[in-house]
Amino acid sequence: MKLSNEFKTIRDNFLAAVNNNEPAEKQNELYGAMLDELLNEAKKQARAEAEGLIAENPADAKLSARERKFFNAISTDVGYKEEKLLPQETIDRIFENLTTAHPLLAEIGLVNAGLRLKFLKSETSGVAVWGKIFGEIKGQLDAAFSEEEAIQSKLTAFVVVPKDLKDFGPAWIESFVATQIDEAFAVALEAAFLSGDGNDKPIGLNRQVQEGVAITGGVYPEKTSMGDLTFADSATTVKELTNVYKHHSTDEKGHAVAVDGKVVMVVNPSDSWDVKRQYTSLNAQGVYVTALPYNLKIVESLAQATEKVLTFVNGRYDAYIGGGITLRKYDQTLAIEDLDLYTAKQFAYGKAKDDKAAAVWGLKVSEGK
Repeated sequence: MKLSNEFKTIRDNFLAAVNNNEPAEKQNELYGAMLDELLNEAKKQARAEAEGLIAENPADAKLSARERKFFNAISTDVGYKEEKLLPQETIDRIFENLTTAHPLLAEIGLVNAGLRLKFLKSETSGVAVWGKIFGEIKGQLDAAFSEEEAIQSKLTAFVVVPKDLKDFGPAWIESFVATQIDEAFAVALEAAFLSGDGNDKPIGLNRQVQEGVAITGGVYPEKTSMGDLTFADSATTVKELTNVYKHHSTDEKGHAVAVDGKVVMVVNPSDSWDVKRQYTSLNAQGVYVTALPYNLKIVESLAQATEKVLTFVNGRYDAYIGGGITLRKYDQTLAIEDLDLYTAKQFAYGKAKDDKAAAVWGLKVSEGK
């Protein structure tokens, strides 16, 4: 589904409200406006598709029997009110689209936890000691496992399909429904995993999670800036990024963390070209090359505040979606427009493994280079 410019504008306003910590009522209002615009665009495109789509769709053959049954039921069973779980194959495709079309979610390591959001966390201690073969065991490795089962927050989005679906095959319905869910959820997930305050939402990477952190009203405090990054010249860039890597190279208890090739920097798209300009140069062969020390990976996200960057270590943030995606149908809401409204629901969890898994830095890139 093609997104309108109006949707993109409202989406940017919602993300700006999140970044500026505006009141929850304002954020909810903008998120609702974003979904309303998505709804309006969906209605327009649904009508356009209905006019030209034939009943037999070759894409139907790509659906599983379970998916065909489910999406055929949407087109024929116009009266059901109970929640129905989307087929797992459809959820898997939505998950793949989330991590493919939104690189930040892939770098964070978003995991589809399936129908039950349950995971194991382990903390290993001890050392391995060399000794003779068949000799006594000289070292012991202890792993303390903790089981966490958490459905911390719920995302809700609206999905719309025409009432008269006799010209629609199940593959089109599946694609149309999945795309709307994908677009709505991706924006909210990026914003939550970056800056969620933990109050009925994931705990974002920019939040303090150290042991004993003061939590007020379910809200985790924001991290303070670790300093400024300027990328002023080669020597300065090496020095600045060395500080970034040194910060992440130990956890909050002082244990070493392997960070080589695992550090990701999140930059707002409006700032990304300023950063790239600073480390793009002409080599001896007359070719422009763009490279940063230590294999630092840069990812753009609209959810990242401008004039700031966030760095984190890949694999040190727990990001899960789970519980399946349920649809509830409201067949009277848009009856006058000959459309059916559905609500889609998804559970998510997010929290850094410790406070040094992520850090916030100021971005002070000079205009000239």
